[in-house]
Amino acid sequence: MTTKTTRSRVTDSQRIYDLLLGARTADMVTLHFRDGRVVQGALIFNQFKGTGRVINIDQELSIDFTIDDVRDLKLA
Repeated sequence: MTTKTTRSRVTDSQRIYDLLLGARTADMVTLHFRDGRVVQGALIFNQFKGTGRVINIDQELSIDFTIDDVRDLKLA
């Protein structure tokens, strides 16, 4: 038996996964993380591992993430 929270988390992870797949060819994305951080940059996403990296060359910033770390994604 799955709880409502488990089902919504799975649905949310699938939505984020689909957004990440669609954004792989975008020049710039804005990632909103669950811990409140908001980062803009180029996206690298490994669909098989469910991990990725966002790179902002202007700020010399690179952040590794998993699907569960991401709350939302927007194309910038």
